[in-house]
Amino acid sequence: MKCALVTGGSRGIGKAICTKLAEDTSYHILINYHSNKTEAENTLKLVKELGNTGEIIQFDVANADAVKNALDQWMQNNEGAIIEVIVNNAGITKDGLFMWMPAEDWHQVINTSLNGFFNVTNHLIQKMLSNRYGRIINIVSVSGVKGTPGQTNYSAAKGAVVAATKALAQEVGKRKITVNAVAPGFVNSDMTANLDEKELKKMIPVNRFGEAEEVADLVSFLASKKASYITGEVININGGIYS
Repeated sequence: MKCALVTGGSRGIGKAICTKLAEDTSYHILINYHSNKTEAENTLKLVKELGNTGEIIQFDVANADAVKNALDQWMQNNEGAIIEVIVNNAGITKDGLFMWMPAEDWHQVINTSLNGFFNVTNHLIQKMLSNRYGRIINIVSVSGVKGTPGQTNYSAAKGAVVAATKALAQEVGKRKITVNAVAPGFVNSDMTANLDEKELKKMIPVNRFGEAEEVADLVSFLASKKASYITGEVININGGIYS
């Protein structure tokens, strides 16, 4: 059984990625969630309605022990199964000006996006290397590429994952493992629900927010065999918000 793991797969961009991979590939979809089991089950329902298989798997990506225990348990229960695709999508924001930022808001955001990437990918990469095939796709952000005021913590976390993407790609390329990052701009989701869309879209050359499905289309392509000569890339999907 060949599988694709999507962290933070229950809602928003993660949910769109799970359903797109279910539609485009034959991968068994592992939908990771942290706290919202109902949403994760809804995503699984959509995956099954598309004629594919999947399951939900609960862990907090920021908790190294929880990641290890959940994935080890899953591997024991599914002997011979291979996770060929990892989509590191889980992330949180705790926005605020840096000068007033509590240490907790800094650490929580870094722990989820950056340490979450390490905890999940590092635990699974040995198998990918011995299998000589894999796709690692990191969902970053325009904030991690150009920096966003009020999001110094999020920009730092995602910017670090951008750099890690470029380095890791060079380490594992010989084993037919590609490592890429996808950097969305403003995309309609829970995370952007409180933003002033009318005001912000004036900054965006295409004059609208993106849709989660548009990001998912790009991720699906990067997860496919067609993208085997693309690695170490950061692909912006932001409506031309900066150039």
